[in-house]
Amino acid sequence: MSDGFDRAPEQARPQRAPPSPQDNIPQQNSESAMAKPQVVVAPVLMSKLSVNAPEFYPSGYSNYTESYEDGCEDYPTLSEYVQDFLNHLTEQPGSFETEIEQFAETLNGWVTTDDSLQELVELIYQQATSIPNFSYMGARLCNYLSHHLTISPQSGNFRQLLLKRCRTEYEVRDQAAKGDEGTRKRFHAFVLFLGELYLNLEIKGTNGQVTRADILQVGLRELLNALFSNPMDDNLICAVKLLKLTGSVLEDAWKEKGKNDMEEIIQRIENVVLDANCSRDVKQMLLKLVELRSSNWGRVHATSTYREATPENDPNYFMNEPTFYTSDGVPFTAADPDYQEKYQELLEREDFFPDYEENGTDLSGAGDPYLDDIDDEMDPEIEEAYEKFCLESERKLKQ
Repeated sequence: MSDGFDRAPEQARPQRAPPSPQDNIPQQNSESAMAKPQVVVAPVLMSKLSVNAPEFYPSGYSNYTESYEDGCEDYPTLSEYVQDFLNHLTEQPGSFETEIEQFAETLNGWVTTDDSLQELVELIYQQATSIPNFSYMGARLCNYLSHHLTISPQSGNFRQLLLKRCRTEYEVRDQAAKGDEGTRKRFHAFVLFLGELYLNLEIKGTNGQVTRADILQVGLRELLNALFSNPMDDNLICAVKLLKLTGSVLEDAWKEKGKNDMEEIIQRIENVVLDANCSRDVKQMLLKLVELRSSNWGRVHATSTYREATPENDPNYFMNEPTFYTSDGVPFTAADPDYQEKYQELLEREDFFPDYEENGTDLSGAGDPYLDDIDDEMDPEIEEAYEKFCLESERKLKQ
């Protein structure tokens, strides 16, 4: 099998003989006081490059696409075919939409036994938990194959075998969370992959409704417990990543069931910040996460219009407000209780527009050349658009 790294034989380059000191020095003989310079002709080497030489591929180039067009004929084993496709997706994630259908069709012709299905699940699991940026793509791939692989042996279909594989890691969560650095790193990769699976793995009911896997929801809750029970920096960072990824979806699902699991998690985080011997940076990350959750996971503006956002329902309301300074140099923002009083004092102290009244008229009596050239009348099309804008704004305010 060609691995995409075949190289053509090195091309022989014509070389010139190095000049000798005598090449630049005229030679004399007994018949002539001055002999003509001798010219040395460099030998010409013929290239040995064959027209039938294999095509050259630069290092790191994958020739998967070319061999992919011929299906799996160029691959001696299922493992090599699947691994090549997974590497291809890792390098070119944008090809998922265009190539996943053909990949699934090929697998349906190849994965016909329990062992081959188990092998397929293991290959995808290892790629998704060993390559950090493949967890999302791996979850998408798992979702697609769970709906398009036709094989369904007694040992379980693709989704069932995948969840069974994840369960083997889940069952050792407490030992993994307190293991050495390498063990914890592998555990964190599994945790984040499971989070992606929860978001991407769709289960279709008998009536056609699509739901998430409840078993993963329960699993993620227990994984968070394991991480917070061993509050080392890397465990806490993993917990923050998982909650940023799945927090809003988990909380919505728990609320639908009348559970307050997220409240318990937030309380656990606050206890860790107060008591755990973690670094200052990690404590800051945890506090930022609590702040994110207090803003409904950043969804305030997504669920309400701008005019509905108030200091009461949006904790980020004053985040982008400018900072002003009193005459004593004390900073204040719109969030300050005495903002209006301080801001009015600032306006009285600073003469921001010394040359113009509110309507733009020059107080000195002399007209501004630029302002004088401006036509007071609007273009008819602009005026019509402006009127429509005013009417539409007034209509919305009345609603």
